[in-house]
Amino acid sequence: MATGTAGTGVSAGTTTVVGRALALGRAELRLLGRNRVGLYTALMMPFLMIYALRSATKNANLSATGMSLTEVTMTGAFGYVLLFVVHTSLITVYTARRQELVLKRLRTSEAGDAEILAGTALPSAAIALAQCVLLVVVGSLWLHMRAPARPELLVAGMLSGIVMLAALAAVFTRFTKTSESSQLTALPFVMLSLVFSGIFWPLESMPDGLATFCEVLPMTPVLQLVRAGWLGGAGTGEALGHLGAALAWTVVAVFAVRRWFRWEPRH
Repeated sequence: MATGTAGTGVSAGTTTVVGRALALGRAELRLLGRNRVGLYTALMMPFLMIYALRSATKNANLSATGMSLTEVTMTGAFGYVLLFVVHTSLITVYTARRQELVLKRLRTSEAGDAEILAGTALPSAAIALAQCVLLVVVGSLWLHMRAPARPELLVAGMLSGIVMLAALAAVFTRFTKTSESSQLTALPFVMLSLVFSGIFWPLESMPDGLATFCEVLPMTPVLQLVRAGWLGGAGTGEALGHLGAALAWTVVAVFAVRRWFRWEPRH
């Protein structure tokens, strides 16, 4: 800003909450375009991981799930997009902006804390949404999957996942000293989610005790909503249960951001 946040690309004339958030988002998008590694991770990694997912599940027994290998792969790909494009990349972005004192300078402007964090997350959220839409289009038109049975659940799963994982990314920066170490910070949660949240193997194919444990993980209700929204088969009570669990994790993540997010650089 002209009033003390030079270099961020945000205009001092932006006076509304939405305007300030969008201005921050545009500035972050320009920075993402200059970061080849970040751009590669956001645009290419999820689609490369779809191949890995299909290879990992091709020998799995899916008879108990009621889903084909293609359906498991394409719905599980939503998890890849959310984990890599939103969660992992935002840990790097938030940490870098904190260490560069950008976040500290922005707090001296008119923008509130929520606006700063949301505006910074906008490019990742937009890319994730675009890739999820592309997955549905490719699955429906090219791979001959059914059209989304309940689009409202699919949208609820995508949006709740984006908000929750963006908030968790902000929380995880508490334990991240530099942007270079952000990948290590993200790794445990990403691996836990990939293996136990239904991305690799649907919960229906797991032993009952393990499936019960997996149901309480943050990413599980998001994937369940995505699958129920695209493939159908979930009753109203089941869908509301998944939605409630996703919202509960989102509330917990937002509270954790308010309580533990660091605006000052770590030394």
